[in-house]
Amino acid sequence: MPRSRKYDGVVYRRKETPFWWIRYRDRSGARRRESTFTQDWQEAQRLLRERLQARDSNALDVIRKGEKLSLEQWADFFLENYSKPPVRAEKTHQVNLRVAKHLKNAFASRKLVDITADDIEIYLSDRLRKTVRVRTALGYRQMGVLKPTTVHQELRVLRRMLNVAVRKKLLQANPCWGVEFPVAVRGLFRPHYVTWSEQRRIESHAPGHLRSIVQIITETGLRVYKELTPMRKDQVDLVNATIWIPDSKTPNGIAEIPLTPLAIEAIKSQILVSGTGPYLFPSDKNPSGHQKNLKTAWRKTLKRAGVPYFRIYDLRSTYATRLSAGGVADEWVTQLLRQGDAKVFKKYSQMKLQMKRETLEKMNRQANEMPLESGTATIQ
Repeated sequence: MPRSRKYDGVVYRRKETPFWWIRYRDRSGARRRESTFTQDWQEAQRLLRERLQARDSNALDVIRKGEKLSLEQWADFFLENYSKPPVRAEKTHQVNLRVAKHLKNAFASRKLVDITADDIEIYLSDRLRKTVRVRTALGYRQMGVLKPTTVHQELRVLRRMLNVAVRKKLLQANPCWGVEFPVAVRGLFRPHYVTWSEQRRIESHAPGHLRSIVQIITETGLRVYKELTPMRKDQVDLVNATIWIPDSKTPNGIAEIPLTPLAIEAIKSQILVSGTGPYLFPSDKNPSGHQKNLKTAWRKTLKRAGVPYFRIYDLRSTYATRLSAGGVADEWVTQLLRQGDAKVFKKYSQMKLQMKRETLEKMNRQANEMPLESGTATIQ
């Protein structure tokens, strides 16, 4: 029979070091020894209790791995394996690179397990006080303070980065879950709904290729830079009124999409001006490539049309809202958006104030005063 153990673990000294050491056994019965890196006996006892509790909850290996990994090391691993295309879009990767640079400067070589919700809130508060530096030909120029939306984007990147660490069993929990953003962020995740008259005004001031993009997105809900601008002509089947999306942001995005008559006309019009190349939206700067950035053209078009700026991605939200307003069931709208989670539908379909006003115009204020067919007196 194995020898009975009197204690789960002990704190002891070693001659060659001033620090306290702890000794305990893991779930398999193997003996483990490690330094506490502290000369405080009470702190060493606390660490021993944490180790024994983690052992009993089968999380000991998770904690030990996370303790050896710094945030800087994990950020580099995340960028290499979970950020680059085809896992994420190139624009998303560029955002992740920018955010990772600030995170590395802030947390330096801090270990993953040492980062707390309070540390993250302090980082966010500090970033909200930072000013923007723009590099010009004459050197750096100081601009205004960072927008809350920019800092909130950094929090989202950090949250995703640590979520992956939790899934890889490097952390027990994500400290971002306990973070409260320091300021209110107005307009966050509130897409702009484009009315039909507004869309017509935008189309009348847009260059040909951008006009086609507006019409196609509002009729199909395609993602702008991931699905539409890289589209090849052989993905379009005008006979069967469908297009094939072979690569998308999510697995559900890979699908065959039906086309409306307006979308078909927009695609036909674009094919006529796209030349002999393989892409539906070829690049003016690179004949063998496709359009990759519509930001400048989109901003100038809205300015000419007299429409306040909104993201071109909001055209996808407009597509979802129009389907919902037309009486299409939420489950079908989710499928047409090619989303895996129905909760995301709420982000895209929002009945805006203008649509509510249009509905109120249909209100009949004389509903109880209409004359009866029998010719009797009106009801007061």
